[in-house]
Amino acid sequence: MASAEELFEPKYHPIEDYGIIGDLKTTALVGPNGSIDFFCFPDFDSPSVFCATSDCRKGGKFQIAPLLNDVHQKRLYLPETNILLSRFLSDEGIAEVSDFMVVDESFGDQALVRRAKSVHGTVRYRMIFDPKFNYARSEHSVEKVSGGLVFTSKGEDGLALKLRADIPLTIEPDGKVTAEFTLEEGESACFILEEARPGEDAASSCEWFSSDAFKRTSNYWRRWLSYSKYNGRWSEMVHRSALALKLLTSREHGSVIAAPCFGFPNEIGGERNWDYRYTWIRDASFTVYGLMRLGFTDSAGAFMNWLEDRLGDMENGSLQIMYTIDGRPIDNEIHLDHLEGYMGSKPVRVGSTNHDQLQLDIFGEVMDSVYLYDKFGDPISHDLWEKLVRLIEFVCKNWQKPDSGIWEVRGGNREFLYSRIMCWVAIDRGIRLSLKRGLPAPVDVWITHRNAIYNSVFKDFWSEKRQAFVQFKGATALDASTLMMPLVRLISPKDPRWLSTLQAIEDDLVHDSLVYRYNVGEAFSDCLEGTEGTFSICSFWFIECMSRSGNLQKARYLFEKMLGYANNLGLFSEQLGPRGEFLGNVPQAFTHLALISAAFDLDRRLSKSGKRYY
Repeated sequence: MASAEELFEPKYHPIEDYGIIGDLKTTALVGPNGSIDFFCFPDFDSPSVFCATSDCRKGGKFQIAPLLNDVHQKRLYLPETNILLSRFLSDEGIAEVSDFMVVDESFGDQALVRRAKSVHGTVRYRMIFDPKFNYARSEHSVEKVSGGLVFTSKGEDGLALKLRADIPLTIEPDGKVTAEFTLEEGESACFILEEARPGEDAASSCEWFSSDAFKRTSNYWRRWLSYSKYNGRWSEMVHRSALALKLLTSREHGSVIAAPCFGFPNEIGGERNWDYRYTWIRDASFTVYGLMRLGFTDSAGAFMNWLEDRLGDMENGSLQIMYTIDGRPIDNEIHLDHLEGYMGSKPVRVGSTNHDQLQLDIFGEVMDSVYLYDKFGDPISHDLWEKLVRLIEFVCKNWQKPDSGIWEVRGGNREFLYSRIMCWVAIDRGIRLSLKRGLPAPVDVWITHRNAIYNSVFKDFWSEKRQAFVQFKGATALDASTLMMPLVRLISPKDPRWLSTLQAIEDDLVHDSLVYRYNVGEAFSDCLEGTEGTFSICSFWFIECMSRSGNLQKARYLFEKMLGYANNLGLFSEQLGPRGEFLGNVPQAFTHLALISAAFDLDRRLSKSGKRYY
């Protein structure tokens, strides 16, 4: 229970308390107290307008909440949409705040819409609009204009935003805007945040605009979800994952970001805090695979177009590991030292120093997604095939090199098993495409390299002592990324070597349904202090491996236990802490993809088994 004033006190909310809204160009994170605490505009990777998640006092926020005492809160998504409803329940009345960003078939101007409503009783509200432009580095001006207020950043970004409302707004001396208003039962008040355009007046009233936008947006999401071909078990969680993945997809470019945030730590108070608002080739390729499994081939096709452009920019057949959403290389990493960090977790990083790392696994993920798109979507073009041939030639020449691996270690390159596995995938999928479609390629050469990689995996990464495949050449430690071996069909899920590896991973890295990616500090130094939580994506990989090995009863048990770690909106973060709390970025595309894949495989095998008690 919270008092009226407690709802407005600056504080850090648990990461799992955030919901997400978006318009396929950017997103916003909404806290449990009716506050938008994270918002970049106009794009996913634009400088933030609100980032109270990284500094609850200086980061900026947009809050609407009722002045009710002893409030109990509930939140939900309007079914089959990304429209978020926050309810505040009290003996004094019931208040509701609905949040969404406008998205429809026309892909018109961007707008964030918030509506406060009194469901029961007479309710008094407070609104605080406190933008902090350019990562809270730039001052701004406020100007009254026809239909609202315009906030203009004085920084290099020069961004100007217009706030429209159907109630009076008060400009405070420090540049924020406030309002207090009372709504009788059934009444509502609307707030619309959009880009300010010189000389452009509001085309409609706030009430009419919000009502019309609500209908168009809900229709869009429900129409999009209707194309899903999944009707198996856990469909509500699967479809919520699909909706979350779609929110992280750029409608304009077809790219997919890893997560819509920066600054959320892997350890509270620690330095493992990253900026995830970019397109990782690995994450995006896997995400497209997940969407294709559900029947969303249009989203997969849009990413293929984006990917083909990146392949056209390759130097010597290689790719960068990540790009901006429009395909530009990442500049560098900067630290926002003026922000205190989430619960003191510093530094707050923007950008990345990992962008130019060698990560050989990305070529396997690219080729696997292309292979599946060619199989279940549309046949790839001649020009794309020529680019892929160059990519495979690069893999053939470089697969033995040490690299930074899937976990992007900063402590020096090694010959990682996962990188070797995915190099095998890259060449294997190229061979399959060539033979299936009759596409010209030096298949005999590729087969030689594919076989050499296969033999290397079983010779150089198998530990007789551990009876398991190890993390990197010469290591004794295990790595949860090894769980991908049977998922990409490098090894049979029932092969004795695999079953002993699966058991070793369970012994070393698994706690109930929770899985660590590796034991920090055991195998190598990643040049960072502190620890981290269990990785949700690894949990779903482990569950799918259990399913494929034939242990369906245990796989289902662990899967359904894992679903219980989602927040009350059905979202997952990258990691879970010792109390099951969210750590790292949220929602994470990679994790929701792995959930979809595990659910798809497990549901199919359960149905095929014919055993009802499963």
